[in-house]
Amino acid sequence: MAVRGCMTLLFILLCGIVHADDLVTSPLPAIQKLSTSQIISSTSPTTSKHSSAATSAAVTTEFPTTHHNTTNSTTEPPTTPHHNTTNSTTEPPTTPHHNMTNSTTEAPTTAHSNATTAPTPPPTSPPVPNPTVGNYSVKSDNVTVCLLAKMGLQFSFKMSENASFQTLNLDPSPNVTEVSGACGSGGNDSSLVLKSEEITVHFIFTNVSQKFRLHALMLSVNLAKGNVFNASNNNLSLWEASVGSSYMCKKEQSYNITDKLTINSFELQVQPFAVQNNKFNTAEDCVADEPDNFIVPIAVGVALAVLIVIVLLAYLIGRKRSQNSGYEQFDS
Repeated sequence: MAVRGCMTLLFILLCGIVHADDLVTSPLPAIQKLSTSQIISSTSPTTSKHSSAATSAAVTTEFPTTHHNTTNSTTEPPTTPHHNTTNSTTEPPTTPHHNMTNSTTEAPTTAHSNATTAPTPPPTSPPVPNPTVGNYSVKSDNVTVCLLAKMGLQFSFKMSENASFQTLNLDPSPNVTEVSGACGSGGNDSSLVLKSEEITVHFIFTNVSQKFRLHALMLSVNLAKGNVFNASNNNLSLWEASVGSSYMCKKEQSYNITDKLTINSFELQVQPFAVQNNKFNTAEDCVADEPDNFIVPIAVGVALAVLIVIVLLAYLIGRKRSQNSGYEQFDS
């Protein structure tokens, strides 16, 4: 039994030497744990094989615990720098991105505002001056004047419904405008034709119950690039006066011949029938030329009427008061 005990003790010592070599290469906490185990083993030399096995199991149990602590120490350091890196990279791009957005938004807004507040005005055509007044006459048998006319003519027309109006004046110069026509007699109509290089206008006057009037007008205008404007109206009732007299309208007058043609006349006087001594007879003025002095007498008459009414009312009121005061004195 003594020999067997010695062999057991020798085996335990050899195992201790082997474990000592392993503990030299292990971290410090493992050595501390192993020393404690060895002390416990040395204090009980009479332990059995079960005690040796328990000691060996205790030693192997502490190694994973020490390795777990090492894992915890290596896990924490990368966490902190990763968190700091995230914060440092997130904040700097936020401020410049916001500034760039504000600068790019305001620039186009200012330019657009300037464009809308200062629009380019459309070009305007200069106004057409008043036409020159011309004197025209038609002769029968190239000797006796049977029609007289004095007027300045201006024509405003448009080629289509959506087109704008164009304005032309008739030049009455003899070297520009030719005059022709026909004298009416025995119930026939009188006519006046004025023809220039651009404009040809035809007036037709009729005599009904010793009253003449302009009842038809035709106009033709030669435009650029071979375009021609034509308009006519055979149902007019203009420039009406008694036969043997003339019709006169010195003020500017505008007449709508068609929806595409308007004629403006200036210092108009015509006599298509019964011309005597190559002169205009007594003129019948148009409504526009009639004097408007009657407005003053009407205003004065209205003022006087109002004044009379006021005087009458004052008289009646005063008389009623005087009667009432007389009755009060009699009663007292």
